[in-house]
Amino acid sequence: MKNTVEIRWHGRGGQGAKTAALMLADAAFMTGKHVQGFPEYGPERMGAPITAYNRISDDPIRVHSNIYDPDYVAVVDETLLESVDVTKGLNAEGAVVVNTTKSAEEIKPFLKDYTGRVYTIDARRISEAALGKYFPNSPMLAAIVAISGVMSKEDFFREMEASYRHKFTKKPEVVEGNLKALHMAYEEVK
Repeated sequence: MKNTVEIRWHGRGGQGAKTAALMLADAAFMTGKHVQGFPEYGPERMGAPITAYNRISDDPIRVHSNIYDPDYVAVVDETLLESVDVTKGLNAEGAVVVNTTKSAEEIKPFLKDYTGRVYTIDARRISEAALGKYFPNSPMLAAIVAISGVMSKEDFFREMEASYRHKFTKKPEVVEGNLKALHMAYEEVK
């Protein structure tokens, strides 16, 4: 599919990778894109590795399978780098974004000879600064949108604000914190 961007998410149960993939699908859909957002996991338990996926396209999507050759990969938990080949099938023209305090140069040795672009973001610091707790999914969501360019910055922030306001109608402080985390991460991913 020529006009399709495929994203694979790697995280652990409870970190919000599935939620981030679904929120990205919703936001892209609201901008007129054709989308898929879905998780893959086995028996659920907090902390177990999970994978989630996004397909975002200007054209109807006729493929209904996991994503084996993604354009972008988001790694929500850097400890997965030791046990999961997160760059398997990753397009060298794409990029990987890792939630870490380390630099891209420090992360590259864990990426199994991947030669494409590597970005890092400290989603913990951003989340704790914006929300007072560790929820890495909002910062990682903003980072993958910033790197992939899957939608304009304006469309992304508009749709995410609408989504948060709908989801957290009775918790406006959560809305503002998540929006702050999105803005911080979008600017800070390196």
